[in-house]
Amino acid sequence: MKPQNALEKLKPLLRAPSFTSGEAHRCGVSSATLAYYVKQNAIQRIGHGVYRGLQAPVISDFRWEELIETIQRVNDGVICLTSALFLYHLTEEMPSQHWIAIAHGTLHRTLPPTKVVRMRNIELGKTTIKLENTIVPIFDRERTIVDAFRYLGRETALKALKIALTKKETEKINIEKIRAYAKKLRVKIDPFLLAMTL
Repeated sequence: MKPQNALEKLKPLLRAPSFTSGEAHRCGVSSATLAYYVKQNAIQRIGHGVYRGLQAPVISDFRWEELIETIQRVNDGVICLTSALFLYHLTEEMPSQHWIAIAHGTLHRTLPPTKVVRMRNIELGKTTIKLENTIVPIFDRERTIVDAFRYLGRETALKALKIALTKKETEKINIEKIRAYAKKLRVKIDPFLLAMTL
C-alpha cells in the first residue's frame, strides 16, 4: 500500500484525540505503516500502541489524557473501582493508578501506573462514558459501588454508597440494580442499604 493511500484511510482516526494500532489495523493500516509515519513525523506515538494525528485536538484535562491512553492499551478493559468512583464523583480520592478490569484468563502486561484487576462477569454493568470526545468503557455507578465492597474495603465503599444516595436526576442510582448486582456477585450489601435508606 502506498503511504499516501494509507494516510487517507487513517483520516477519521487522525481527528480523534488518540487512536490505537488496533483501530488503525481495522482501517487496513499495519503497525509497520504506523511506524513509518512516526519516523516521517506524520503522526505521533504517544504510548505503546497509541497514536495521535498532528492536528488532533489535545486533551485539555491532564487527568483524563493518561487514563484514555491506558484504557486504549488494555484489550477489552473496563474502567473500574477507584478510577470509576472518581469519574462518578463518588470519592474525593484522586487515584494514583488507573484501575482497569479485565476478564479472567485475559493476558495483559501491566504497565505502571495501571492497576489491572481480574473480574468475573465483566459484561455485567458495563457501559460507556465520553471523556474529552473519546468514548471509553466503564462499569456503571451501581456495579462500581458493589465492586467497591468487594475490592476496596468497607470504609471506601460505605462512603461511596452514602454519596451516591444523595445524587439526583441523571446521577441518581438505582437501588434495585445494586441489589441485583450484589446478588449476582455474592456481595452482602442489603444491611448497609437498609441502614442508609430508612
